[in-house]
Amino acid sequence: MRARLLVYAAFAVFLSGCSSMKPEDFAGREPRLLIEDYFAGKTQAWGIFQDRFGTLRRQFRVDIDGTWDGETLTLVEDFVYDDGETEQRIWRIKKLGEHDYEGKAEGVVGIAEGSAYGNALNWRYKFALKVGDSTWTVHFDDWLFLQDDRVLINRAAVTKFGLLIGEVTLMFHKDAADEARGLSSAVTATP
Repeated sequence: MRARLLVYAAFAVFLSGCSSMKPEDFAGREPRLLIEDYFAGKTQAWGIFQDRFGTLRRQFRVDIDGTWDGETLTLVEDFVYDDGETEQRIWRIKKLGEHDYEGKAEGVVGIAEGSAYGNALNWRYKFALKVGDSTWTVHFDDWLFLQDDRVLINRAAVTKFGLLIGEVTLMFHKDAADEARGLSSAVTATP
């Protein structure tokens, strides 16, 4: 019995590590996603969390204020959940080269790593997730896809020990005025 469980667990870990998508697959796709441009200024997002069975567990809204200083993108994210709970998370994301990013935020275990090509960004990190009275270290595998200058879609698989525990879906939106302000501040901040 124990051997059978180990085989099932190993197979599940193997399958979860076999994602066929790679950021490079999106090279050349338009519009190009530069998170330092997209998130400069104010952005709003609406999201849901579904458990591994597809049951909707949480809904939320996020107001994001982003600044880019030419080296670091700082995102102040203010969450409001459907049950009234609020949370703030502040990301500090550094651009490492043409395609690569790394970031830190409260709750992130270690460093988040991202890679962007074309209209897509793959963002991976471990996160200390509060579940009731305990905290679980889970892995986020985020995929962000820029649809046009204002709309960005994010889908994240949340796993623990290689097993899917849920998925997060977010839709980000910038209004035209915020987009113009964000792009102008990004341009003036770049050396």
